[in-house]
Amino acid sequence: MSIAVVLDSNSGVTKEEAKELGLFVRPMPFMVDGNVYYEGVDLSHEEFYRKQAAGSDISTSQPSPEDVMGTWDELLKEYDELVYIPMSSSLSGSCQTALMLSEEYDGRVQVVDNLRISITQRQAGLDARMLAEKGWSAKQIREKLEETRSDSIIYAMVDTLKYLKKGGRIAPAAAALGTLLKIKPVLVIDGGKLDAFAKARTTKQAKSLMLTALSQFMEHKFGDPKGECCHLMIAHSDSPEAAEGFKQEMEEFFPGADVFVAPLSLSIACHIGPGVLAVACSKKIEA
Repeated sequence: MSIAVVLDSNSGVTKEEAKELGLFVRPMPFMVDGNVYYEGVDLSHEEFYRKQAAGSDISTSQPSPEDVMGTWDELLKEYDELVYIPMSSSLSGSCQTALMLSEEYDGRVQVVDNLRISITQRQAGLDARMLAEKGWSAKQIREKLEETRSDSIIYAMVDTLKYLKKGGRIAPAAAALGTLLKIKPVLVIDGGKLDAFAKARTTKQAKSLMLTALSQFMEHKFGDPKGECCHLMIAHSDSPEAAEGFKQEMEEFFPGADVFVAPLSLSIACHIGPGVLAVACSKKIEA
């Protein structure tokens, strides 16, 4: 049985990378100053951050049902079944829409709601591909990914409070005070929800806080503070050099770990801006 694994571009996976990994990617639309752009098609990461810095009005949007079903229909000409992993249902309505659309496909399309976003969503795609190669059906893959939905977490250090304020996620007075005091908030994405986690006064303190929090999460959740049973990851928004430097620090903190680094998905960067460094883990799936 042949199975196609499809992510949306909220996973941070580009079309080029998807080809190398044996995955497919559905580009997500963004509204920029009233115009529709598609991530990775006519909106690159560089262009996105340039527009964001220039003060453009940017918001995330949902793909049309026609676009989603068009992708599925095309792939089902070649594959027996399809596993679709959209961004977390806690952050967007696109997952719920996809679930409704999939009812037309007699079980051939399995939509996964495993509350993932960005690099943890990317890892879910790789896990699905691995299970498909081992002969699992699309339904079995969906069930496994949803059963392990809480086996991941992301901690993110925000460089500026400007975009949290703009999106209404922080009060203007708190943003002004935070900027004055040079506070660097650390956010947590757990179960797909973006929440405040802690406050740091320096980048160094924020990094230390995130690594400690990640270790404690893995110890409490998996009895594994060193992360040996997990994939460890770093994501960044327009900060590749800082991310590579942080990778070395993370690999010293978790000896023996192979840390994967990737850009943060634009759907998250839209709300928290450039200069973000994030750490994440996702428990390895056993087939």
